[in-house]
Amino acid sequence: MTAKTDFSEEEWKLVSEGPVTAGMIVLTAQGGGSFRETFAIAKAYKEAREQHGESELLDELVSAKPEYDRHRYSTPELLREQGLQRIAEASKLLEQKATPAELEAYCGFTLGLADRVANAHREDGQQVSTAEREAIEAIRASLGPASL
Repeated sequence: MTAKTDFSEEEWKLVSEGPVTAGMIVLTAQGGGSFRETFAIAKAYKEAREQHGESELLDELVSAKPEYDRHRYSTPELLREQGLQRIAEASKLLEQKATPAELEAYCGFTLGLADRVANAHREDGQQVSTAEREAIEAIRASLGPASL
């Protein structure tokens, strides 16, 4: 099993910010709903904490409050471009350090969180907008084969 101690501080930051970054990419894909969508991120972490024991990696990941540096990306476009790159880097790092099951759980949590954000608020009369669907697919592609 893989634990936080298996990563350097910088590596852990990369891994731990992936799910929140995915949520923020979806949140900014289409205007509106930011309160509900932000709440959806927090709720995904809370529910993951309640499933304690399925993955040590995920347990440690969700044990802390989700953090997001709002000043890291100055525009939604930079968030999408650089955020997707960081998500891909986190996935590649986990391919090297985590078990296949842990990588799959990480990808599942990240995509589940992104989907939850997309479904948190109706936009343009749709439960999930086209822009949100496209953002989720870009996140899936960034996570790589373990997310399929």
